[in-house]
Amino acid sequence: MSFTKSILCFCVSILIFSSCEDTHSKKNKQDVKTNTDSISVNDKKRKEGFTATQNEKKSDNENKDTEEEPFRLTNDNLEEFLTNYGKENPETLVNIKTIHGDIHIKLYKKTPIHRANFIYLVKQKYFDETFFYRVAKGFVIQGGNSDRQQMANKRHEIGDYTIPQEPVKGLRHTRGAVALSKQWVDNPSNRSTPFEFFIVIAKNGAFHLDGEHTIFGKVVKGMDVADKISNVPTDGSEWPKENIFIKAEVIK
Repeated sequence: MSFTKSILCFCVSILIFSSCEDTHSKKNKQDVKTNTDSISVNDKKRKEGFTATQNEKKSDNENKDTEEEPFRLTNDNLEEFLTNYGKENPETLVNIKTIHGDIHIKLYKKTPIHRANFIYLVKQKYFDETFFYRVAKGFVIQGGNSDRQQMANKRHEIGDYTIPQEPVKGLRHTRGAVALSKQWVDNPSNRSTPFEFFIVIAKNGAFHLDGEHTIFGKVVKGMDVADKISNVPTDGSEWPKENIFIKAEVIK
């Protein structure tokens, strides 16, 4: 190889090597820019192009591990929680406000878990995202559900649970009785769904439901309002054609 060719090859090699170094340098600058946009332990270091030290990363992970999960009710913790909650929140009178008027519900102390659950949901503003969503004319009106995403979000926040029955001798599904609904499939112990309640409208009661549901209260004022709701137009699935929104508040 001639001396001239050797010099030429050497120059080309220098150019290629220099090009790889420029590309790598640009990539590093891009990475540094990305790091300054992310959350870090030391923002000043990030802006200067430094990455977090191993100790800083470890501290970040420890903080994540110590963050407490939000409290949610489950079948494992509900009895202890609601028993204590009931002692601290002894109220027994709730007002259900609707466009048709107010319905006052007296809650029974003899069904302590169901009473505490209802008070808890009222104070959590759960019912304020719901309707009277079912009207079975001459039978019951049912509330505590809706097709709103806010309701689904609120249920998720509160928890996924059902309540064991609290049967009380002498309590029957007379007109004005208030009970929680239940799942009819795979529910041999008749556990109550915590969110959906119904009011018996039938003049002669609905005694065929005795033993199937826990009655935890009764209407003491506003049965005329319940009757108005029971006569609103519905679709084929007993859903009112116009939503009947609920606002619930504890009276005493």
